[in-house]
Amino acid sequence: MNNNVKESYKVKSATIIKNLQKRNMDGFYCETKEEAKEKVMSLINKDAVVGWGGTFTIDEVGIKEALKENNIKVIDRDTASTPAERLQLMKKALTSDVFLAGTNAITMNGELVNIDGAGNRLAAFCFGPDSLIVVAGMNKVVRDVESGIKRIRTDACVPNAIRYNLNTPCAKTGICAECTTPETICSQILVTRYSKPKNRIKVVLVGEELGF
Repeated sequence: MNNNVKESYKVKSATIIKNLQKRNMDGFYCETKEEAKEKVMSLINKDAVVGWGGTFTIDEVGIKEALKENNIKVIDRDTASTPAERLQLMKKALTSDVFLAGTNAITMNGELVNIDGAGNRLAAFCFGPDSLIVVAGMNKVVRDVESGIKRIRTDACVPNAIRYNLNTPCAKTGICAECTTPETICSQILVTRYSKPKNRIKVVLVGEELGF
């Protein structure tokens, strides 16, 4: 990566972290995925129960493997053998001590912008788990909420729809059609602008491109 880009990430992250603090959220900056994994693990108690929603970023950083290597109890919906069991695990994750998530976009003002299909991931942003740890590559940074929504519909929804092999217009054309098809992954839009209680939400920014 170009050194000027690296330095720009540091400058941007410092501004975002200050604005996160104004919004009752903790912010951290890590230059690499490896540093981010160590930071996330340092924020999780050994006796915690950890859950997560659909997040490509957490997979990329290797946090799930680190949790298992450290014998930390997890609620893993991917271990389900039936759709009904998977749904129960998704619900159970909302009562975990720590919930791991990516974010579709984060504004320079420290707002987290997300669009979701089932809504379980967004539910954890609002209420439930004692702690929410959000990991975001600097490619997710946008100017404002409006830019965040545009970014999600252009850069995130299309690859996610393809990843899940969904029958949505964007998976076929690459363009958001504001669809109301049964398989839409744009059921809810959430802007997280403040954390209650204080520091419940912790955001780890990473100086790499991660996720969609």
